Amino acid sequence: MNAQELRDKTPDQLRDELVALKKEAFNLRFQQASSQLENTARMRAVRRNAARVKTILNEKAAEAAKSEA
Repeated sequence: MNAQELRDKTPDQLRDELVALKKEAFNLRFQQASSQLENTARMRAVRRNAARVKTILNEKAAEAAKSEA
């Protein structure tokens, strides 16, 4: 998932994506705690994707606030 794909989505779609990523991160942490996690790199990728989504949401919010003022 890259930033350009995220910029094409609406804020509602981004929030849904963020919820899905947070659920996946939780499940990965649970798997790691029970020693069932095979792909440890996936945790890093999910965290970074969530950060990307948050960044794009903040950019869109700032843009909306700027256009209103």
